[in-house]
Amino acid sequence: MANYRNSRIFPIALVLIIIAIAVAALVSLTRIVFFNSNSTSTVSQTDVSRQALLNTDADRAVRMTVRGSIVADEQFRSYQITITPSSRVLTTYTGYLDKKVDEIALGNNIPAYEEFVYSLERANLAKGVELTGDNNDTRGICATGQVYQFTIMKAGKSVESLWTSTCRGSKGSLDASVDQLSALFQSQIPGASDIVRKIDL
Repeated sequence: MANYRNSRIFPIALVLIIIAIAVAALVSLTRIVFFNSNSTSTVSQTDVSRQALLNTDADRAVRMTVRGSIVADEQFRSYQITITPSSRVLTTYTGYLDKKVDEIALGNNIPAYEEFVYSLERANLAKGVELTGDNNDTRGICATGQVYQFTIMKAGKSVESLWTSTCRGSKGSLDASVDQLSALFQSQIPGASDIVRKIDL
């Protein structure tokens, strides 16, 4: 009788062990497929952004655009700093049609540009991942504060654009210190802080 009971328990135990191994294997496979692919795509996206940022070809540029509060057209202010291997330009604007208020245009050189983009990379500019669709639409975002947009460019077109704002709940895609990045851009233009202060964002 005992032998009969043992002969029945053994196959059941074996089946349960096989099922447990199959479930564990399925869970492991799921983790590899879904979680590793996501982390790999994030890493590869960061690598692409980093390469684009650190490229010093003549058609490359980095830009910071800062938009003030959403107010009447007459009171709206914004400014933009664009750095290329051959130029550095700060432009301040009034109104939503970007009427130019002031501009400083200076020359640049490849070693200076290289140092600058490496400083941006070390400040984690390339760490963020650009949002898509409506999540990347900054219209109406942070109506009572400021919106900062950082763009890596090639031949006048955006390769990657990351943004953030001073409003809680509108963090955007930038995964770095906006104060640090803003200071780096402004330091490329002597007297930039005085000119920006004039438009009273």
